[in-house]
Amino acid sequence: MKQWRLRRIVAVALVVAIVGAVSAAVATATPHQNKKTVKVGIVYSRTGLLSAYGAEYIEGLRAGLKYVTNGTNKVNGHPIQLTLVDDKTDPATAVSAAKDLIGKGYKIIAGSTSSGVALQVAPLAAQNNILFISGPAASDAITGLNRNTFRAGRQTIQDVLTAASFLGKNVGKKVLVFAQDSAFGQGNVAAVKAYIGGKGQNVSQVLVPLSATDFTPFAQQAKNANADLLFVAWAGTTAGAMWRALDQQGVLSSTTVTTGLAERATWGSYGDPSTAAKIKFLSHYVSTAPKNRVNDWLVKELRKRSHVPDIFTPDGFVTAQMIARAVSKADGDDVGKMISALEGYQFLAPKGIQRIRPQDHAMMQPMFQVQLTFPSGGRAAAKVLKVVSPGNVAPPVKPFG
Repeated sequence: MKQWRLRRIVAVALVVAIVGAVSAAVATATPHQNKKTVKVGIVYSRTGLLSAYGAEYIEGLRAGLKYVTNGTNKVNGHPIQLTLVDDKTDPATAVSAAKDLIGKGYKIIAGSTSSGVALQVAPLAAQNNILFISGPAASDAITGLNRNTFRAGRQTIQDVLTAASFLGKNVGKKVLVFAQDSAFGQGNVAAVKAYIGGKGQNVSQVLVPLSATDFTPFAQQAKNANADLLFVAWAGTTAGAMWRALDQQGVLSSTTVTTGLAERATWGSYGDPSTAAKIKFLSHYVSTAPKNRVNDWLVKELRKRSHVPDIFTPDGFVTAQMIARAVSKADGDDVGKMISALEGYQFLAPKGIQRIRPQDHAMMQPMFQVQLTFPSGGRAAAKVLKVVSPGNVAPPVKPFG
C-alpha cells in the first residue's frame, strides 16, 4: 500500500512539473506572439513633379527597415506594416490620404517628398495626435511646427549655411536667388535673405512658376540682374531644361553660381564640363562622401540591384531608423512615448552622426561641399571637397508655437 501511494505521489509530481514547464514556455512565448502589428502610412510622391525623389525615398525606407530589423521586418517583436499612398505631389491629395489613414487607426504617418505637402499634413498630426515624420521636404517651417512633427531630411537653412561656407571675403554685394515659386523656393529666398543678406549683401529673387516649361525669359532676367552671386534653388524633373536656359543665356559664365547638387540623373545637365566646373555645389548627400559602416551597408545593399544611393535615399533610411526607435522604446505605437523616444535621439545614419534636437525637432546632420568632375569616360562624378559639421549648419532654435 505504501509503495502504491509513493508511486502515485511521484506520478502526480511529474504531471505538475510537466504542466508547469509547458505553462512557463507558453508564458515566455505569449508576449512575442501577441505583439501588436504597427501600421505605418507612407504618403509620398510616387507620381507628380517630385516622383524621382519619392522613388529614392522609398528605396531608402525599405533598405533602412531591412537594416534596423535584421531582415525580420519586426521591431521589438512588433511587425511593421507599411501602406504606401501616392499624393501625386499635391497637398490636397496628401491631406485626403492622411485623413483616410488616420481614420483607419494609423498612428504613424511618414513621407512628404514636397514641402507644400508636409506643411499641410503636419497640422493634422497635432490635431489627431499621431506621429508624423516628413521626408525630403526641406521647408524651414516644418521645424518647430508642433511636437507631433519630425523630419528625416535636411532643411533649407542647412542648404544655405552650406552655401555660405563657400563664400569668401571677395563675394560681391548683389546676390540673386533663382528659384521655383513654391514653398521650397520661397523658403530658400527667405533663408538667403536672413543668412546671407544679413551679412551686408543685397538679396533679390527671380521666382519661376512651377507650371513653366520655357525658362528663357527667366534666365534673361537673371542675366540682366548682373548679380555677383547667383544662388539656384530647384527641384524636380525640369532642372535640366532650367540649367540649359541659364547656360544658353550666358548666366553660368558671367557670375559666381552656387546650388544644391541634385539627383545623379541631373549631373550631366549642368552644361559642358568646363561650365559645370564653375558651379560651387552644396550637397545634402552623395554616396561617396560619408565614411561609416551604415553608409557602407547601404551602398552594398543597393549594389545588389545595380543601384547607387541617391540624394534622398538617406531620408528614407533615416525614417526607418526613427520608426524603429519610436516603436521599440514605446513597445508599440503609443504616440506620447514615441515622441519622447525621438526627442534628443542621436544615431549613426548613412550621412554620419545625426541628432534630433528636442526643442524643435530640427535634424542636426553633416552637409558636404562637392565639385563635379568628368573622368575620361565623360560621365559626371562627384568629388567631395569638404564635410561641413552639423554645428556649422545648425538652424536657429525655433520653439514649438
